[in-house]
Amino acid sequence: MALLTPLFAFLYHLPQVYKWLLKPYYIASLFMSVAFLAVRKTPGICDHLATQREDGNSCDFDWREVEILMFLSAIVMMKNRRAMFLMTCKPPLYMGPEYIKYFSDKTIDDELDRDGRVTWIVEFFANWSPECQSFASVYADLSLKYNCAGLKFGKVDIGRYGEVSKKYKVSTSPLSKQLPSLVLFQGGKEVMRRPQVDKKGRAVSWSFTEENIIREFNLNELYQKSKKLSKTKEDKVGQSQFPPVPEEEEPEQQGANGQKEETESKKDK
Repeated sequence: MALLTPLFAFLYHLPQVYKWLLKPYYIASLFMSVAFLAVRKTPGICDHLATQREDGNSCDFDWREVEILMFLSAIVMMKNRRAMFLMTCKPPLYMGPEYIKYFSDKTIDDELDRDGRVTWIVEFFANWSPECQSFASVYADLSLKYNCAGLKFGKVDIGRYGEVSKKYKVSTSPLSKQLPSLVLFQGGKEVMRRPQVDKKGRAVSWSFTEENIIREFNLNELYQKSKKLSKTKEDKVGQSQFPPVPEEEEPEQQGANGQKEETESKKDK
């Protein structure tokens, strides 16, 4: 199964790989690489090449060529580690139900400051991050269970909005391990975040499981408090839409008063 998953992922992204490789730069680079190997290993041609090997075999790589090839391979792997990992190990996109509001760089500040009584849990994510893709279903389930008028869930793609990344100090570098990041806002101000970041700007290792999030963010307690806020809001809305009706006298009391008036009139007669 461990071998089939990268194979299927590679076949799924194969059309995109073709588009990427068909650029002239990569075609020329691939041609020169293959040509170097062909010339270096083809009998009859490699015999006439100069070599620094002690055995004088010019059809094998010498120590200098081996070092250059290893160095170039390491550079290519480091430069393309994100793309290679994304292509082979990217999980499928979550398309299920959720109660999540998606922010942009122009809406996040206004929404967080709109009502100081509302608590926000905001996920800072990037579409290219496999960890964010894996966490999407967990975050959606939490929003379905705990979303209410006083407790809301939001997301913002900091891979797309770089200014948001800088303002809220969430690094998009894969080496920082800050993706995804969950931040709790109350009254428009940050209260806590996971994972935490140390003084050197490195994220402290933290597991994004549903149990850890419920415990660390006290979601059960927040939900109970937020439900009270939603009830008070509903009561205020109901009172504004339906003003109190003035009380009317009961018909029995009116009948009794009429009987009293008739007896008093008879006595006077």
